[in-house]
Amino acid sequence: MTPVEALERVVHCLDRAHDTGFKAKAFVRALEAVRSLPDHEVRARSAAGTLTEIDGIGSSSAKVVHEAIAAEADGSAMPYLAALEASTQVPLTADGAPYRRALRGDLHLHSRWSDGGAPIARMVRTAIELGHEYVVVTDHSPRLTVAHGLDAVRLAAQLEEIEALRRQVAPFRILTGIEVDILEDGSLDHPDDVLAGLDLVIASVHSKLKMPSTQMTERMLRAVEHPHVDVLGHCTGRLIGSRPPSEFDADAVFTACAGSGTAVEINCRPERLDPPADLLARAVALGCWFSIDSDAHSTGQLEWQPLGCDRAAAAGVPLHRVINTLSADELLAWTRRPLGPDGTRR
Repeated sequence: MTPVEALERVVHCLDRAHDTGFKAKAFVRALEAVRSLPDHEVRARSAAGTLTEIDGIGSSSAKVVHEAIAAEADGSAMPYLAALEASTQVPLTADGAPYRRALRGDLHLHSRWSDGGAPIARMVRTAIELGHEYVVVTDHSPRLTVAHGLDAVRLAAQLEEIEALRRQVAPFRILTGIEVDILEDGSLDHPDDVLAGLDLVIASVHSKLKMPSTQMTERMLRAVEHPHVDVLGHCTGRLIGSRPPSEFDADAVFTACAGSGTAVEINCRPERLDPPADLLARAVALGCWFSIDSDAHSTGQLEWQPLGCDRAAAAGVPLHRVINTLSADELLAWTRRPLGPDGTRR
């Protein structure tokens, strides 16, 4: 493991632990600093004990570099990284384990194209290491300017990057997608012709979350019944401890999801864990499809799916109704299935 790889792994572990504090930011700065230096200089400075003279490199990051170089030379242990690996594992219950084993991909992740912290290639590499068969790249749409959402031009450029990367990682599959904003009137933040060209579309509410229940219900119904929407993302928009869930008629929305064949996302982000348990139970009772998604914005966060698997198990989600237990080809067939005579996609 090179010094850069060791620091990347430290950042991965801190992301996995949802550490957004000083330590995580410090290691990100150190990683950038080491990447900017010639490898021979990094090694010379480590040997001389002068790494900390470089702006952005502190004593802990210098220690990681030193341990990585020593391990390369003689196979010695890397105590700092080993301790971090052990302390940041994501828990998984015995009940949740069958769900995690059944998952073949992750349908919701972000890259540096919007507000993610890693390029698509690194997200894909990590997904492969986790045993996935595919991912869907779902960066934000243009309305979410704070997240650098993709307009049609930037989305087209991203699709070109994905096409080139596909050839490098085959047989692993990279599917195209977007997390499209549900606008205030229930319309979507991209036109139909753009959405039709993607493999999977997640629709999510990111604005006006305090809208009255009746209006929010109408807004969500219009979105989940849209023929190009495949998944309803983090349906309440809650942030545990800081933002309450939006109010809407859950039975009406989940009935529409079941009827239109739109999956309800079980969002695995620790601050979301959306839908809440009571709403998840209603979605199960009403016969919805589901996806268990990390909503990862960095490589470490791709390891959050066990959190959703435990919640799916607790709610009694039928495993055969979880769409990312399907193969990539089966998933594509599911998203592309035609509307029936009654206007539904079951």
